[in-house]
Amino acid sequence: MEPRNSNTTSGCSRRGADTRVCWIETRLDPRCYITALLTVCSLAIVSGETREQLIQYLDGIAGAQLQQRRQAVSQIHSRADADRRKAAVRQKILQLIGGLPERSGPVSVKQFGSISGDGFRVEKLAYESLPGFWVTANVYLPKDGSGPFPAIVVAPGHGPAGKIEDWSWGGNFARNGIAVLAYDPLGQGERLQYLDAEKKASMVGNPTGEHGEANIPPMLIGDDLARYMVNDAMRGVDYLAGRKDIDLSRIGAFGCSGGGTATAYFAALDPRVKVAASACFVTAFQELLASATGNQDAEQTIPHFVEQGLDLADWVELFAPKPYAIVSTTGDMFPFEGAKKSYEEAKLFYSVYGAGDRIQWLTGPGGHGNLIPIAPAILSFFTRNLKGSDAPATFTPMRLEHREDLQCTPTGQVLTSFAGETVYSINRKRADGLIAPRQLLANKADLGGFQTRLREDIRNLTRTSAKPGNPPPDVTVKSTEQRAGYKVETISMRGEGGADIAGMIASPDVNEEHEVVLLLGEAGDARDRLARSGYAAMSIETRPSPPGTESIKSPYLGIYNILSLRAFLVGKTIIGLRLDDAIHALNWLSERKDMKGYKITVFGSGPSGLVALHAAALDPRIARVVVRNTLADYRSIIDQPLHRNVSEVVIPGVLRKYDTGDLMLATWPRPIVVVNPCDALGIAISEAEFREREAYVFQSDHRLNSPMRIRILSVKPDDLSTKGIVDAR
Repeated sequence: MEPRNSNTTSGCSRRGADTRVCWIETRLDPRCYITALLTVCSLAIVSGETREQLIQYLDGIAGAQLQQRRQAVSQIHSRADADRRKAAVRQKILQLIGGLPERSGPVSVKQFGSISGDGFRVEKLAYESLPGFWVTANVYLPKDGSGPFPAIVVAPGHGPAGKIEDWSWGGNFARNGIAVLAYDPLGQGERLQYLDAEKKASMVGNPTGEHGEANIPPMLIGDDLARYMVNDAMRGVDYLAGRKDIDLSRIGAFGCSGGGTATAYFAALDPRVKVAASACFVTAFQELLASATGNQDAEQTIPHFVEQGLDLADWVELFAPKPYAIVSTTGDMFPFEGAKKSYEEAKLFYSVYGAGDRIQWLTGPGGHGNLIPIAPAILSFFTRNLKGSDAPATFTPMRLEHREDLQCTPTGQVLTSFAGETVYSINRKRADGLIAPRQLLANKADLGGFQTRLREDIRNLTRTSAKPGNPPPDVTVKSTEQRAGYKVETISMRGEGGADIAGMIASPDVNEEHEVVLLLGEAGDARDRLARSGYAAMSIETRPSPPGTESIKSPYLGIYNILSLRAFLVGKTIIGLRLDDAIHALNWLSERKDMKGYKITVFGSGPSGLVALHAAALDPRIARVVVRNTLADYRSIIDQPLHRNVSEVVIPGVLRKYDTGDLMLATWPRPIVVVNPCDALGIAISEAEFREREAYVFQSDHRLNSPMRIRILSVKPDDLSTKGIVDAR
């Protein structure tokens, strides 16, 4: 996609404009990015391990929530207690993922022939999980006999090949008289969601990148990608139910790694599954979050999961008292010790049903996914519980000579073979019925109620806890540097959870009150120029400080993806944490005698522009807001098939309550300047497009007699001038 550039540039031509404010509005040269980056890096050095402090803070919250859960589980002493726990857990999980899609009617199927293996045969097909949403799959059947056979739904790990990786498992199960449905999870195998048709590869990277990208739009409406992944498996069982050679009373589920996740979820939520084994996934969040790897893929980190009193053992316990195997390797990145704790808890839970012998912990040596040493035990677990056979099973590793033999679709991809739906297109249709309607304000009475409601929604969704007007935070001045006409103080501000927030404040030498600019996502040159123009300008480091230390699932997801998921687990958001920091800074600035606390401008650059708008909606001390290169609205993430670097601004469920236009309305009558508003890819949109997207905001302003309150400026990326605006009073 090529960047879209506006055909116009706007100088500061507003009548009666304050030249200092005009400088903020128009000083937008790209070279500031280099200065800002250098400043951010220097702030990170000053502040120390702010990212680690934030992780420890979030993990501390998780620890308290998990302790409450352990206390609740310890009170389960009877089958009735366990049944109540299961019912409550199931209800919570379904609510967290947005429920499950409705399933009705027969499953549509496309057949693509079959191949023979040693002691089994494989049918190649695709079935509809949702209308137009096709799942490619291989069905392994025993070579001898006509059934009905027991069957296992097998999900692969997070590998690009998808179902092909389960050739050896499918063949071994089929040789032992058990049919297998091995399917491609979305984003893997023949089901890429972000397909580059020319390159025949994903545009966003590996499967975890595909999952991360696909998960963000559903999160904005309070859903989770897991709802679609579970539904894929359930519809697989619906398909098997229509086959005469399959015994629906003997359905199993198995998978490793990402497939272990899919298996745990599917088995817990589909009562038709009678036997399940989840490999290299089940651990405990306490150990997982403390590990070097930390939380993992999108669907493995469901927002609010830990906050709602849930842990990974709950997936196992929902299956009780049916036979279940937790499969672990000693060197797994999903901590072995956590798996042990979950097994021990689940065994006690099973024992309440008198079924302690139905829960097993199968362990073996090696790292993540090293199942070959324990494959015979896994195979025996299923033959015993699905066929009633106590004879030890023999597992023979198999090598697939020609991987294309298991390809189902003519082109190798569903999107180019069937032109079907994706999670993006399905979610876009679903969002239309869930997104909060845009409220056109007719008068100030409407405005008052709207502002009160929005402030409550912001606090509930972002989980910001700082309050405007509270006592200022502890601030330590680390150093002071005198420059020509102004001084620069390097400070450390105590934030939520004891975090050290680094900042710098530049103030003129003149002995008088100064108007204040709080810079979010911008520093260095801007801060110093403002000080030379007579402002007091403060810049604070936006938590967490870069560079990131997490695994980059996709360059489109950026460096805050995994950390934002960690925050979501415990009910926090990156936006909310940064809001806390901004409001703490405002509380401190408002108390300084050399500052005009009633004349504060907040300037947010990039993602920090959304922090600035949220802060202004909450804090009436903010007299003016300027945002630059900021996402125009959350709806654009829903509307566009691809997005870039939006992880740090995601708020789960936000679009059910408000969008950025509502934030702008809530700041009335204070002025807002929007510079180079961007779409979900970070590409600047025109003023006309922005006005069209936010038409209800401008219409409301007109009815409230403030039609010029919001200004939109477009500045070319290569425009380094200040449009003739003087940087002085």
